[in-house]
Amino acid sequence: MDKEINQRFINVKNSKTFNRIIRLLGLNNKKVFDVGCGFGEYLALFGKGSFGITSTEEEVFVARERGLDVFKTNAELISRDSIKNDFGVIWANNLFEHLLSPHYFLMRLRSISDNGAILVLGVPVIPKFVSLLRLSHFGGSLASNHINFFTKETLRLTVERSGWRVIEARPYLSKFRIFDSILSFFSPHIYIIAKKDPLFNYPEKKVLEWEGESYYENILGMTK
Repeated sequence: MDKEINQRFINVKNSKTFNRIIRLLGLNNKKVFDVGCGFGEYLALFGKGSFGITSTEEEVFVARERGLDVFKTNAELISRDSIKNDFGVIWANNLFEHLLSPHYFLMRLRSISDNGAILVLGVPVIPKFVSLLRLSHFGGSLASNHINFFTKETLRLTVERSGWRVIEARPYLSKFRIFDSILSFFSPHIYIIAKKDPLFNYPEKKVLEWEGESYYENILGMTK
């Protein structure tokens, strides 16, 4: 197991895509909140003061053994009571597709973030050319433990309608946006870069649907 865990850290450190994101966004110099951090393989490369959460005791233990600031909590239950640290960037990679409620998750992140906060959301997607799913390289989005499925376009809309302004949606396979834009048609993984939209409110039509229902009181309160 130790060998497998070590290999995960090595793979991330040597990842051209991850290193490109680190350079372009300066994450090695920023305080990052790593949501669903696993053993801390990404967290280890973020800036000073970065921290992460996971729901697995073993992952917490291994991460802390490596000197990383990780604690146990469920990503879908985060709140200002459970996340007291400040941060400038949220990193959530290979998590979104597993969640019971992606929209509520994004709204919770928004509620604990400062107005300047940046979200980096990495998600396996169904490629534009759906026939590519027959190839193993493109089948990650359909893994048996995934319960949410996105294309690049539906992922962007999901983020925007949860109170975030999308800056970029690209695979980061190239440092040049024009090449990345072409590659995104074929890429099995997309990273959304977004900023908290401080002016976000649900449309009146949606408010009228939910108003008066106790189940929706909390989420409606997140926009006030």
